[in-house]
Amino acid sequence: MRTVGFDTSNYTTSVAAFDGRGGESVSRLLPVKTGELGLRQSEALFSHVKRLPELSDRLFAQIPAGSVDAIGVSTRPRAVEGSYMPCFLAGESQARVLGAALHVPVFSFSHQQGHVAAVLWSAGRLDLLGRDFLAWHLSGGTTELLLVHSSADGNVLCARLGGTTDISAGQLIDRTGQLLQFDFPAGKALDAACAGLTDGDWFRVKVRDFEFSLSGVENQVRRFREQGASDAKTSYFALRTIVEAVRTATKNAQKVYPLPVVFSGGVASNSMLRRRMAESVFGAPQFSTDNAMGIAVLTWLRLQNN
Repeated sequence: MRTVGFDTSNYTTSVAAFDGRGGESVSRLLPVKTGELGLRQSEALFSHVKRLPELSDRLFAQIPAGSVDAIGVSTRPRAVEGSYMPCFLAGESQARVLGAALHVPVFSFSHQQGHVAAVLWSAGRLDLLGRDFLAWHLSGGTTELLLVHSSADGNVLCARLGGTTDISAGQLIDRTGQLLQFDFPAGKALDAACAGLTDGDWFRVKVRDFEFSLSGVENQVRRFREQGASDAKTSYFALRTIVEAVRTATKNAQKVYPLPVVFSGGVASNSMLRRRMAESVFGAPQFSTDNAMGIAVLTWLRLQNN
């Protein structure tokens, strides 16, 4: 039994296949002009439409003809009422056409559900499905602490407990990268810039229960840079500030919900976060960033159990 997943987020075009044991994933970042911080939805949608045929060709060249039993696709950012972004229409269109052509079912999921599933599979922790756990979704557009109710058949219900009340961790990272003249997205560049530092200055964000604000940190980063801080120290300042806010909110949450913690989203590939939260569940970096593998895994589980 083999499934295929599509995910067309605001950052990456990706297609993946899963057979219950392993899988293949092909993806490509959307092009962003130097100095800019992302794309308009119309630009993202157009980029997906151009890139999906190329990526699908690469994926299906590795799959035997007639071996696909179901298609999965992310159709919205989060599985809540009103969650919508036009960029997901590109993947949904491809998935529904392919499902109709192959006469196989098409299952819809949220981008967030796919993120969580990709990490669980990559970390070898699909055993957590069927249990409750905490999960962070840390990305360019989202910084949420979730209470996840899940089942073994791939049903992943994410309820927001906390996170940021304003800009996301990814936005702060990319704005810091713009300040340092790094390419977008800037997460890898900031990580590499401060890789040799084991300590340094950072700003202590006030965490109320499970929530915190990052909007004021951007000014703190800019002020720190203007005082003559190097690229390495500025990168460390921004990343450590984010990591400690997340760490404190996690500790607060685990006092109320003593559950395992899963980290997903592009920011979850950061090496400092992984060191400071080593007791948590992390997937491989390529399955922390936007990808379709989680959608393919959820589709396989849904098909197997139905």
